[in-house]
Amino acid sequence: MFTPHRKRLAVSTLLGAALLAVPVTAHATAAAPTAAPVSAQVSAAAVGLDDPVKKDIAMQIVSSAENSSLNWKAQYKYIEDIDDGRGYTAGIIGFCSGTHDMLELVEYYTQIKPGNVLAKYLPALRNVDGSDSHAGLDPNFTKDWVKAASDSDFKKAQDHERDRVYFNPAVNQGKADGVGVLGQFTYYDAIVMHGDGSDSTSFRNIRKRALTKAKPPAQGGNETTWLNAFLDARVWAMKQEEAHSDTSRVDTAQRVWLKKGNLNLNTPLDWKVYGDPFHIG
Repeated sequence: MFTPHRKRLAVSTLLGAALLAVPVTAHATAAAPTAAPVSAQVSAAAVGLDDPVKKDIAMQIVSSAENSSLNWKAQYKYIEDIDDGRGYTAGIIGFCSGTHDMLELVEYYTQIKPGNVLAKYLPALRNVDGSDSHAGLDPNFTKDWVKAASDSDFKKAQDHERDRVYFNPAVNQGKADGVGVLGQFTYYDAIVMHGDGSDSTSFRNIRKRALTKAKPPAQGGNETTWLNAFLDARVWAMKQEEAHSDTSRVDTAQRVWLKKGNLNLNTPLDWKVYGDPFHIG
């Protein structure tokens, strides 16, 4: 079921109706006689990836790359070692035992529900953090992870940590840069895969690399030009590691929507990841 390309972390388009790429003031000037449509356009432009409908779309797209499935809600129980040097990869966003985010997840889960089935693994998770070791986790950690996934509190914990570590930082940076829904998604997908550490392929340094080629809208740049520069930097980062070297999640997904001018990530959406076709109507 799961693609062998499933990520991971370093510690996981558009001209939107051409109007989204143009300053709102330009629309107001050009469309003065038709105030209602302009208002509708401004409202559409204000929608972010944190809109519930858009967020669900984002979860499905990431799941298509991470799990070869649009059913992201079925991934709370997912866990396996994909031999990428990061130990166990698990859950809706690919929390890893070797990259600290799984440890933080189980710590948070234990904070909100002391005595849970995973709490006893905290010493082992602290010991294996930063490595691919399973010491202290085998043979029952994977079974207990699946068991925990039937608990609504564990699902809430996964949602919380996904948003705290990945989703919210990506959306906030996207809004600060003045990019729309597609741009915010490109940031989110990048931080999911690369994390936001200090290494050269982290999200923040992918963005810094892009800044040497273009400026985001908030700095006076063109949105489409900026996102192309960001995706170029993202592809470079992916190619620095064999496990990430297949860049189809950019080439045959995000880049496709960017070329079509779908800056608002409106449905229907069609794309391919690792050669597999996906559709959201």
